[in-house]
Amino acid sequence: MTADIVITEFLDGEAAAFLGQSFTVFRDDQLAFYPERLRQQVKDARGLIVRNRTQVDKALLDAAPKLSVIGRLGVGLDNIDTAACARRNITVFPAHGANSDSVAEYVMTAILVMMRPVWQVSQTMREGGFPRQDLGKGREIGGKTLGLIGFGGIGRNVARRAVALGMTVVAYDPAFTPEPGLEVTSLSLTECLAASDAISLHMPLTDTTRGMINAETLAMMRPGAVLVNTARGGIVDHDALAAALQSGHLGGAALDVFEEEPTTAASLQMFSDLANIWLTPHIAGVTAEATERVSWMTVKAVANHLSALS
Repeated sequence: MTADIVITEFLDGEAAAFLGQSFTVFRDDQLAFYPERLRQQVKDARGLIVRNRTQVDKALLDAAPKLSVIGRLGVGLDNIDTAACARRNITVFPAHGANSDSVAEYVMTAILVMMRPVWQVSQTMREGGFPRQDLGKGREIGGKTLGLIGFGGIGRNVARRAVALGMTVVAYDPAFTPEPGLEVTSLSLTECLAASDAISLHMPLTDTTRGMINAETLAMMRPGAVLVNTARGGIVDHDALAAALQSGHLGGAALDVFEEEPTTAASLQMFSDLANIWLTPHIAGVTAEATERVSWMTVKAVANHLSALS
């Protein structure tokens, strides 16, 4: 079927129904995985709504001559050819801030889990073990230093939670600007890595940030420090990270994003024998509340844009 708006990935059902009141809508939450079918579906579409799996590249844009607006259910734009969109006068609406709370809560949870890894002992307990002495080596986060690589909206949200839990916060960001009422010290990348007991990444994936966390920069981190990546997978060299975890230089790592998504056993084989890593499927910004906020922000932006053109 032809439609005014094509939705390629999951969003809140009531938000999708809202669009259906004024526009014809085609929704297939798996369409991102079938680019040929997607190109067929968008030939008459004026609006497109995607998450991070849909590759909005030249081939897709060429297949959608009537397209005037793209709603991004999230904030990262590395899957969208924004330069090509600009040349076509296609407006792109990211859902800035809508999932910030969810990501910030994930980051703090991950730091707590990595610092005090009691979460992995349930099976040992069920099997009759009682490893109290080993688990007594966990660490408190109060009084520790959190380093933020990137100090945008989500980084600031993480900082507020970290300060509330008694952490000192430092940050590296070439465009650093202070947050009123929030004590965060701006440092160079080298200084930030060396000063921190936990590092959380909040940079976009660009030519500059690709591979930023590698063997050299990991070696700059404090012994026993933990790393959390909710930004983009390509920022971290996974082989170098696995080596740092295996050697004991790092105390733990939590990864929610990967260069290859969905992941495979082969793409994660470097972590197969490690107990001090936490892997999740790009879910940090996806909670029931965040999905609702992101969905409504996106559909309203797309609907308002199309209505203004009518």
